[in-house]
Amino acid sequence: MVDVIDPGVVKTGAYKYEDGTKYVGEWNSKGQKHGMGHLVLPDGTRYDGSLMGGLCSGLGIMAFPDGAKYEGEFMQGWFHGHGVFWRADGMKFEGEFRGGRVWGLGLVTFSDDSNGFPRNEGFFQDCRLVRRKRCPEVVQRAQKVAYMARAQCQHI
Repeated sequence: MVDVIDPGVVKTGAYKYEDGTKYVGEWNSKGQKHGMGHLVLPDGTRYDGSLMGGLCSGLGIMAFPDGAKYEGEFMQGWFHGHGVFWRADGMKFEGEFRGGRVWGLGLVTFSDDSNGFPRNEGFFQDCRLVRRKRCPEVVQRAQKVAYMARAQCQHI
């Protein structure tokens, strides 16, 4: 297998910022985090995945200090696209995200592995279920994207 290098990547290295943020990964010619990398924020939040122009973009995994975690697609620093988000209490959402929020089709699974009654599946707007609808294709796509993010991040 041949590794494909992003044409915007000019070097690989590590840097620790004054605020305590640490980054190890690829950089572009403007000195921005760009390509694959590992980022640790001062509060302990960790990100592994793709970055573009200094922001999380593409596939990645974000783990929070409280135990919550997101695996999926990012755009301009936000959860955006398909993915899976686990809360620290074990509840998870598999589906669509927009601008960092649960927004679109998806399924909620509680820590006891139930989906609630009636089932919490359908169209969510601003993290709230607004219309019940079966959406197995969207849930399956979210699971696949989360799997691809994990697979990609194993190489970092």
